[in-house]
Amino acid sequence: MNIGLIGPAAALGLAAIGSVLGTGIASQAAVGSWKKCFASNKPAPFMLVAFSGAPLTQTIYGFLLMQFINASAKDPLTLLAAGLFGGLAIGLSALFQGKVAARAADALAETGKGTANYFMVIGIVETVALFVMVFLLLIL
Repeated sequence: MNIGLIGPAAALGLAAIGSVLGTGIASQAAVGSWKKCFASNKPAPFMLVAFSGAPLTQTIYGFLLMQFINASAKDPLTLLAAGLFGGLAIGLSALFQGKVAARAADALAETGKGTANYFMVIGIVETVALFVMVFLLLIL
């Protein structure tokens, strides 16, 4: 058995788990925000869909990391570590991005202002996942 083969599965799996948790949290907030808007006869911002979907990109990063781990000739322990720690970091980025997006959805629905600011903060959290992926690709 090659324990290095656990690495690619962990990279994708952990990143996807983070994405599902992040999108779930953000989507619940979007639905609640729309409900508030409808109840107070305010327009419901469609932009909340973008907030809900923001954590999905981390699954793509996990997939790319998986592909590079599969193609790497490094020793199995390095491949295992890259998949486990990289997937975990990318997944946590998605989870916390979902939490930020949830707060952004609530704030936008209440005030109708700040969309660009909210996306900047959501993007900052995503940057962690990008850094992890790129730095691990350089190691592999």
